[in-house]
Amino acid sequence: MSGDASAAPPARRQEPVVELRAVVKRFPHGTQDVAALRGIDLSIEGGELLSIVGPSGSGKSTLLSVIGCLDRPTSGEYRLEGRSVSTLSDSELSRVRNGAIGFVFQSFHLIPALTVLENVETPLLYSSAPPGEWSERARLCLQRVGLSHRVDHRPSELSGGEAQRAALARALVVNPRILLADEPTGNLDSATGEEIARLLFDLKDEGHTVVLVTHNERLAARAGRVVALQDGLIEREGRHG
Repeated sequence: MSGDASAAPPARRQEPVVELRAVVKRFPHGTQDVAALRGIDLSIEGGELLSIVGPSGSGKSTLLSVIGCLDRPTSGEYRLEGRSVSTLSDSELSRVRNGAIGFVFQSFHLIPALTVLENVETPLLYSSAPPGEWSERARLCLQRVGLSHRVDHRPSELSGGEAQRAALARALVVNPRILLADEPTGNLDSATGEEIARLLFDLKDEGHTVVLVTHNERLAARAGRVVALQDGLIEREGRHG
């Protein structure tokens, strides 16, 4: 018998956190349907930072909405952490979305009437976290993004970078396995955008799976993997570093 009997067996391949197979997404448009996604095959491993790039109308935001369970595929299969999304009821899908996925958008979507702390607490309304823990969890997330000094301020009192950091803290408060960021630096100047980018890369290093949609090619190129969309299809993809 050849070889070293004491050698460890090969590592078992980890199941992807996100797996899409032949995913199509159509939207009604007048008397016809328009295909925003036209057959997407994509796997995303846990702890990966993936950038999605492409021109306007290429399907980037639609793909992010499907991954985030905001939209169901018209056809094809989407498995999230090994579970087929198509088999989930609306209430089950809502629980998955609220517990496993964090969202960061270009326009922040903070609630004007609430303080920063209250905005960050909002996702916990739909979680199983005891209300007595909400404030502490929100404060820890605000500390994580460097915004502890703004807890009692309203969104109108924040700069653009501060508002995006508050939105990032809100996404993190449920401790999501996947963080989806749709043009998170798009409304920010270059220096402030770099601060947000560093936070996203730090979160990846801490084990979060991050999917980043961006028009910023320089930012995208810093990701471990880039997927380029064109007309609802993956035109190319590559890995860096």
